[in-house]
Amino acid sequence: ATRPLPLLFLNLGGEMLYILDQRLRAQSIPGEKARKDEWTDVDRKRVMNDIITTMFNKKFMEELFKPQELYSKKALRTVYDRLAHASIMRLNQASMDKLYDLMTMAFKYQVLLCPRPKDILLVTFNHLDAIKDFVRDSPGILNQVDETFRQLIEMYGCLSAGEFQLIRQTLLIFFQDMHIRVSIFLKDKVQNSNGRFVLPISGPVPWGTEVPGLIRMFNHNGDEVKRTQFTTDGNYIIPQREGSFELYGDRVLKLGTNMYSVSRPVETHMSGSSKNLAPHAKENIAPNPHAKEELNFLARLLGGLEIKKPGGSETGFQLNLFTTDEEEEQAALTRPEELSYKVVNIEATQEPGRQAELARILEELEVAEPRPASSDKGEDLLALMDGL
Repeated sequence: ATRPLPLLFLNLGGEMLYILDQRLRAQSIPGEKARKDEWTDVDRKRVMNDIITTMFNKKFMEELFKPQELYSKKALRTVYDRLAHASIMRLNQASMDKLYDLMTMAFKYQVLLCPRPKDILLVTFNHLDAIKDFVRDSPGILNQVDETFRQLIEMYGCLSAGEFQLIRQTLLIFFQDMHIRVSIFLKDKVQNSNGRFVLPISGPVPWGTEVPGLIRMFNHNGDEVKRTQFTTDGNYIIPQREGSFELYGDRVLKLGTNMYSVSRPVETHMSGSSKNLAPHAKENIAPNPHAKEELNFLARLLGGLEIKKPGGSETGFQLNLFTTDEEEEQAALTRPEELSYKVVNIEATQEPGRQAELARILEELEVAEPRPASSDKGEDLLALMDGL
């Protein structure tokens, strides 16, 4: 098994943490001036620590690293809904949608631009390096992240180029229908107005390769007999060194680092292709054979994701990913129905009885809820969320 799921989860989780950190900083009020319902830097650190602690929970990671195929978009979305609410922070539906849009498009861009398929591991290490910086004052959480680092090195360090290529293709297939326009990418001209990314034709070539422009011809003995040069439209350079795949080191590659760290605005604009989804030509009411397996997977994963209930007089803090409340309300009203996630409040635990109950509920939902024949597996899976 090529095991792409841990890479997908950790990179999307890293992007989520980048965005939340930026928005929490933008909305923070100095502690002595803040009202009870306003964010402070202490609140920001608490939220980041709580989410990172939950994300790198030992049992959670054990489930994640088991050999398994990628699950549907809604199944993964469910995990991030739960993860984002693992602290005192609360996001409404529109902000959660926007957060997930930003996460997925950022990682899609990184996978597309990786010079070599193996460099997806360097992108993952960049995310984990940044996460370690978020919790640098919390040794216990740092150890959790380092343990995941070691698991990644052990699992992926010995894979061949072909196996990494299979991982890359699997991830790109997962993202292939997502064309959401993101303001940062549009401003940097790395994304077109139709939501598709612009691939560069200049810059460093992949490590271990040569600058294009030379064709060598060999005879049957393997001896070089002729050379031909050709001109290229790109301006290519050879990288100075390979990025480090060790626990500590210079990754060289910048993909996967925090693009919000320079206080850039966090905005998304839905592309036309997303707003005008083609009508479903055919519906199929047959239950999805993968759904029970997928729900049991979620029950195991979510068993380790505790949503913190505000204690005593403490209230949950609302975080808005839009510039104003009015923008957030408008986004919720204009969100295409096809992209909205229905909510069923189910408390997922690790008890087998609970898993069976979850599976039973899903089977009932599948019969009652027709699904498009063209949708991917697990499309019937309704988001399991608390606190929204």
